Amino acid sequence: MFTEWRPHPWHGLVSGPEPPLLVTAYVEITPFDVIKYEVDKPSGYLKVDRPQQTSSSPPTLYGFIPQTYCAEQVAALCPGAQGGDGDPLDICVISERPINRADILLTARVVGGLQILDHGEADDKIIAVLARDPVWGEVTELDQIPLALIDRLAHYFESYKQLPGQPDVLTIQERYDSERAAEVVLAAQKDYTNHFANNGGQS
Repeated sequence: MFTEWRPHPWHGLVSGPEPPLLVTAYVEITPFDVIKYEVDKPSGYLKVDRPQQTSSSPPTLYGFIPQTYCAEQVAALCPGAQGGDGDPLDICVISERPINRADILLTARVVGGLQILDHGEADDKIIAVLARDPVWGEVTELDQIPLALIDRLAHYFESYKQLPGQPDVLTIQERYDSERAAEVVLAAQKDYTNHFANNGGQS
């Protein structure tokens, strides 16, 4: 089976083989990137969003789960959120072997996440490991990952939007386990269905 045309990575791919814990991740950024790339929503191609604002770079692969959306259901799980950020649900994927290119798909096992409030909007980051990874593949919970790596992820998100002389706009409110992460993935799938299921990928 194949598609005649390239599917849109957000709307044309499924969320994973066994969501909410075994999901598909579309990779936008690698740990080697000093430019923040993100998918262009109308076309589905990767575009340059901005150069990284600080010397910090993502310590893991970074992308999103297809057919998810951060809106009312995701915001309801994030205290203080006025809504979702209006993007697909972000995911950070840990891999033992370097993966040095973006615009790829992989299967990831969800193990936890970071609850982030950004300008008053829910902007959760799911944390996952590469499925069948020889080192990380059997990990099922966030506390099985070295704290230093989770701290690095948290520092990246706390600093990646900082500008000199400007106040912080992002707060990490909680680090959560796989059970809570599964709730967030399911909520993002519901938000996607509510906003996109009947209108051909246009919200």
